[in-house]
Amino acid sequence: MDPAPLLARHVARFEAALDRLTPPADTRPERLHRAMRYSLEAGGKRLRPVLCLAAAELCGAAPEDALPAAVALECVHTYSLIHDDLPCLDNDDLRRGRPTVHRAFDEATALLAGDALLTHAFVLLSTAHADRPGLAHALIRELADAAGSRRLIGGQMEDVLAEKRADVTAADLEFIHRNKTAAMLEASLVMGGLVAGTPEPTLTALRRAGEHLGLCFQIVDDVLDATADQATLGKTPGKDARAGKATYVSLHGLETARRLAAEQTEAAVRELAAVPGDSAFLRALVASLARRDR
Repeated sequence: MDPAPLLARHVARFEAALDRLTPPADTRPERLHRAMRYSLEAGGKRLRPVLCLAAAELCGAAPEDALPAAVALECVHTYSLIHDDLPCLDNDDLRRGRPTVHRAFDEATALLAGDALLTHAFVLLSTAHADRPGLAHALIRELADAAGSRRLIGGQMEDVLAEKRADVTAADLEFIHRNKTAAMLEASLVMGGLVAGTPEPTLTALRRAGEHLGLCFQIVDDVLDATADQATLGKTPGKDARAGKATYVSLHGLETARRLAAEQTEAAVRELAAVPGDSAFLRALVASLARRDR
């Protein structure tokens, strides 16, 4: 199937919820909240919230029921991008086709905007599901684990430590991206399943699908960083090579990286096919991500 029409509906539903479930730009202190909105409203693929909404629907819930979880996921993802772009990490000037937050505002505001988005995600989950404390607990636990020191942040730390090292192995690289990239994609699918009250075996299949999707997504990112231009990417190309980062392209070469991306895509599609219900949209979306050009 062509995933574009349903993708557009999920994105539109999410954008309306994002506006409703995050503080307005004129909330005091305005500079902080304008910076939060500046980054949240910059667009992007909205992959994590869409995965959450689609997984909830696949598992029998109304997508609307998963909107707080979808917004929380995007808040955490956006915080990670703001911090990743800071001079102390990737020192990037562009994100989603416009100046990064620390360039549009300043470093202190960017740091605090990221902090505020991270904490807002957990406030949102706890308040949106106050009438279902078991669900609120499960969602908070899942997101906190995915974003924590053993997963997202741990992967980021290992990524920093791997810079300019000649002895990085394939296992090292896989550890980095199973955590830095895949953890949040796993959480996106699992949190959608949690909203629907999905049994553990199905959550496990969703988690495995997210892991494979995360690795595919990162490999394609590495290929694009090495081959695409700035106008296409909406961010600075070639920065990984200049920083001496370990990537799938630097370790395996372009052709092998492309083959590995295809293998991870096929594995993600197989896992989704094992989930009860009509997973055609999610399977088509995963396949399209392997062919993306930005």
